[in-house]
Amino acid sequence: MKAQSKLGPIVLGGGAVPFGRYKDGSHWRDWVRKAGREALRDASLEPSEIDSLIVANESDFVSFQVNPGPVVADELGMSGVATVRAEAGGGSGGAALRVGVAQIMSGMAKRVLVLGFEASASHLSAKDVQLIYNLSFDADIEGMAGATAVILYALSISVHMMALGTTSAQMAAVSVKNHANAKLNPNAHKPMDLSIDDVLASPSISTPYRRLDCSLLSDGAAAVILAHPDHAPTPDRLRSQITGSGAATDHARLGDRSAPHVFDAKVRAAREAYAMAGIANTNEQIQVAEVYDAFSGAELQGLEALGLAKAGYAGPAVSDGAYNRDGPLPVNLSGGLMGQGGAPGAVGIMQAVNMDRILTNRSPMTERDDLCCGVIDAHGGICTSSTVHVVERVGHD
Repeated sequence: MKAQSKLGPIVLGGGAVPFGRYKDGSHWRDWVRKAGREALRDASLEPSEIDSLIVANESDFVSFQVNPGPVVADELGMSGVATVRAEAGGGSGGAALRVGVAQIMSGMAKRVLVLGFEASASHLSAKDVQLIYNLSFDADIEGMAGATAVILYALSISVHMMALGTTSAQMAAVSVKNHANAKLNPNAHKPMDLSIDDVLASPSISTPYRRLDCSLLSDGAAAVILAHPDHAPTPDRLRSQITGSGAATDHARLGDRSAPHVFDAKVRAAREAYAMAGIANTNEQIQVAEVYDAFSGAELQGLEALGLAKAGYAGPAVSDGAYNRDGPLPVNLSGGLMGQGGAPGAVGIMQAVNMDRILTNRSPMTERDDLCCGVIDAHGGICTSSTVHVVERVGHD
């Protein structure tokens, strides 16, 4: 067991409400209460032992709640706690996680509850949600002109295909893998068996993307509790630690980027996270990854930006099974956004919950006990804002 020696908060516990489409009359208040209480139980803590509450939620227009922090605090019985909301589009959960890391390491808080939620699938029409999400880009120049996420992502991956030779079949292999991985995830929205032919035969959405290349709009919530190493109780089980955190942005408009097929914000965020964690060789040190796969091609672009594959090599690698459950680098064991689902405020936090459970051998998503160091990443826009975190298994001598 690895001795605890690096800087970074310890993950004390996590909780989640399965991602899905809730038409049962439940409300996001119910989801945050359940996820938060589960995290507190997992950490063996009482609400009074939390110093700070970070809430992630992408859009007031979707939740119909401005300033959700105090409402979430009330639902969890911790009124009076310091609270702040983090928002970074689809990467809101990852941004909230970074705020929690910063508060812990600055000494502002000893124990932080980071909680994210979204109600993007249940009470608004898909067209209304799409309209809101269009405002995640440059609202005046792109969003109001009708540019949608799928159009912009499709333009980005089209350049990648022309420049580096990535194929539709390679992207389809991402969809097949992630939907299959979701079958072992009890919190997943869309577990299913697919073939590459199934993906390629699904309806075209925006060339080259087809319906089964796209992630899902989901409802859901996730929560994780972080603690400074000096204020983490002696564990009776394996624990994980966030040893690296990085963040960066790119031009808001895809057309302003010199290489629109490269997720440059993720390149820079990963570089910062790896430096903090002391990761010198990603191929040797990173053993598992949860990558933001808003679309199948985005996973390949993300893997290259994270330094887990050379430019143009992620596509052939996924076709060869390198990122499969039993491969040398399992990617999106959860199913990612494609299989687990996409509840923007919760995705980055759910990644932390999943990675903690994978590294501490508490996840039904894998039986492997040799995975000790992982990376999680979430982004908003067309990787316009990016956060990357390194998570490692730790123990005590």
